[in-house]
Amino acid sequence: MKIKILTIFPEMFESVLNTSILGRAREQGLISVECIDIRPFSDRKHKNTDDYPFGGGAGMVMLAQPIMDAMAAATGPDFHGRRIFLGPRGTTLTTAKARELAREEELVLLCGHYEGVDQRALDACIDEEISIGDYILTGGELAAMVLTDCVARFIPGVLGSAESPEEESFSDGLLEYPQYTRPRELNGMEVPEILLSGDHAKIRAWRRQESLRATKRFRPDLLQKAQLTDKEKRMLEEM
Repeated sequence: MKIKILTIFPEMFESVLNTSILGRAREQGLISVECIDIRPFSDRKHKNTDDYPFGGGAGMVMLAQPIMDAMAAATGPDFHGRRIFLGPRGTTLTTAKARELAREEELVLLCGHYEGVDQRALDACIDEEISIGDYILTGGELAAMVLTDCVARFIPGVLGSAESPEEESFSDGLLEYPQYTRPRELNGMEVPEILLSGDHAKIRAWRRQESLRATKRFRPDLLQKAQLTDKEKRMLEEM
């Protein structure tokens, strides 16, 4: 997959994209991520990318022209993918949405700044708006990092195990079960005996039960949409 990020602060992405799982995935050629600076595309003398809003008001608005030209350069005539603006009015990023985006050949992410983006740029060159949550950031760069990381996990080979993304929180609508590692005993606290039994069927059943328990305790709202068996529904009532 190819991901291109349109931003006025490309330097913000260097450490995120070059370390840990994303860094390894790029080295292995599993994912290509390119940051494109919007500023050089500005036709203004000083290459500024913002101006005062028509109608008055606080703050500045990003200019349409440099964004549209940067988008044209990023996509080219043979673009096959999706152009996304990271903004607060977009649909919320979820596991299902990330899995959907991971099937695209290419993504172009536009990072907004200041008080917003000239609507004409969004109308002309954006296919979809996505939000990472109901709060305001100083810019779309952090949101673009989150989306890139989230989508990358569903690209085959990135995590090193085909099962990993399907066993984590939200993959099936529930929170993940508790995890343990060595040592077996620590300050009087022991690892649940069943995890040491070697009985994989019982371990799976225990993990499912603990996943239900964690979801009911921390995010009971998720249970309304989760696909549960009658047995699991009774189990929740007894917890």
